Amino acid sequence: MKTSMELAIVWLVRAAWIAATLPIVIAFIPSSKLRSFHQLVLGFVGRGKILQHSSSQKLTVPQRFFAHFYVIGVACTTLLLATTWMFACKVAPLSSSEEFQLSDIASRLTGGGSHVFSFHKSHLTPVEHRLEVWRAVFLLILMETQVVRRLIESIYVFKYSPSARMNILGYLVGICFYTGAPFSLCVNIAPEVARFAGNQVAEFIANGKGHSSSPEVDLVLSISPLMKLGLCQLIGGAVFLWGWLHQRRCHAILGSLRESPRQANEYIIPHGDWFEMVSSPHYLAEIVLYAGLVIASGGTDITIWLLFSFVVGNLTMAAGETHRWYLRKFENYPANRSAIFPYVY
Repeated sequence: MKTSMELAIVWLVRAAWIAATLPIVIAFIPSSKLRSFHQLVLGFVGRGKILQHSSSQKLTVPQRFFAHFYVIGVACTTLLLATTWMFACKVAPLSSSEEFQLSDIASRLTGGGSHVFSFHKSHLTPVEHRLEVWRAVFLLILMETQVVRRLIESIYVFKYSPSARMNILGYLVGICFYTGAPFSLCVNIAPEVARFAGNQVAEFIANGKGHSSSPEVDLVLSISPLMKLGLCQLIGGAVFLWGWLHQRRCHAILGSLRESPRQANEYIIPHGDWFEMVSSPHYLAEIVLYAGLVIASGGTDITIWLLFSFVVGNLTMAAGETHRWYLRKFENYPANRSAIFPYVY
C-alpha cells in the first residue's frame, strides 16, 4: 500500500505535466482573442529560425545549449536506471515462473489486474509489483538509448547557426523536461528505490570503505527478467526503435545541410526519409518513440500518458510554425508536405 507521501509525489509529477501542457492546448484554440496568448506560448517553444520571426530577441540563449538538455537527460536517466536496476535485482527478483502479462492493456480492459487507467497502483499483488519494477527498468533502458544518442548528435551531428537562439524560458523548460521525463517512467516505484539507495549508501558509510565487500553482480539475474517481456513491451520496444531509427536518419539529413562553414547561415529544403511527407519528421519520430514508451508501459499509467501529451502538444506547435516558415521562405517548397502528421496536419 502506497503512503500518502508517495501518492503526493505521483500527483505532483502529474500536475506538473498538466500545467505544462494546458497552455499549449489553449494556444491551439482558433480564436482571435487568444492571438496574443498564442504568440506568447510560441515565444517559449520557438527556437532557431522560428524565434527569428519573434518580436523580441531578449532573454535568449544560443541554440547550441540544446546539448545541455541531453547532458542532464543522460545524468538523470543513468542514475535512475542504475539504482532501479539494482533495486529490481535485490528486492524484486522474478522467479522462473513469473512473466510479464501477454497484454497489460487487454488484461485491464477485460477486468484483470488493477482498474483501467488507475490513478495509483496501491492494490498491486507482490508479483504485479515485481513486474512493475522490471517494466520501469525496461522503460529506462529505452530512454537511456534516446538521450545518449541525442547527446552524441548535439555534439557531432548538428551544426547550429551562430545566430540561432532560443528563449530562455524554453531552455529552462527543456532542462525540466529531461529531468522529469525519466523520473515519470519510474515515478510509481521511485520512493522505494530512493529508500533502497539511501540504505545502501548508509550501509556503505557505516561499514566503512575498507570493510565493505565488493557488490556481487549476477548477470543472469540482472538480465533474465528482461527476457520475459510481454506483448506490450515487445510491441512498444519495436515502435520505439522505429521512431528512434527514423529520427536518427532525419537528424543526419539535417546535419548534412551544413557540412561546410559557409553554409552556417544558409537554409536549404531537406529531402529524404520522412522529409518527403512532412516538414518536421524528426518531431514526428520523437512522438512515435514516446508512443512506444506508452505502449511498453502497458498503457495504463496516467503519468506516462501526460508526459506523452506534452510531447505531442509541444512538438506539434513547433512543427506547425516551422512548416509556415518553410512556406514563407521557399516559393518552390513541396506542396504535398504536411507539417508533422502526414495528410492530417
